[in-house]
Amino acid sequence: MLWIFWLVFAYFLGSLPFGLFIAKIGCGIDPRTEGSKNTGATNVARLCGFKYGVAALLLDIAKGFIPVLMASQYSHNWMFLSLVALSAVLGHVFSIFLDMRGGKAVATTIGAFLVLAPAATLWAVIFCVAVIMLSGYVSMGSLTLAVALPVLALLTGSFGAVLLGCVLTLILFWTHRENIRRLATGEENSWKKK
Repeated sequence: MLWIFWLVFAYFLGSLPFGLFIAKIGCGIDPRTEGSKNTGATNVARLCGFKYGVAALLLDIAKGFIPVLMASQYSHNWMFLSLVALSAVLGHVFSIFLDMRGGKAVATTIGAFLVLAPAATLWAVIFCVAVIMLSGYVSMGSLTLAVALPVLALLTGSFGAVLLGCVLTLILFWTHRENIRRLATGEENSWKKK
């Protein structure tokens, strides 16, 4: 019964569309109808400015971090914590507040994974940022992070997080399927061109 509570709580928190709230309140724009039509931090930053994007990023990280951290105070069972993390991420991707649509879940994945494998997450974020700076593509950095998480979890000894990392890799590749297509055809937007 306790597991069900934490899974529902994580999903509900993950569903909160902070990017939508920030864009509407901060600059009067609905990110679902402008730019990439995504409620994530990248689109919010493009539409409203850097500070709004950072706010959306931090809140999306928090909604992955908080439920996993809280749940870890009740149980250290890896399967349980992995399911809580997965619930938060799925809440972001399939938000009950957005007609079961949502964002690409990179920030929420970072927050959730940070509790379970902090060293792996920090290194994955470093690789992500490096790829973004070198390539100019946020999506390429996000995909790098997705691949790096399970590998780095294994290398840093966070063995319980490896399976979750593999599942999250699949989810992030699925949410970035259009970006992958645009990268392949040379149509992806680069921040260096702005």
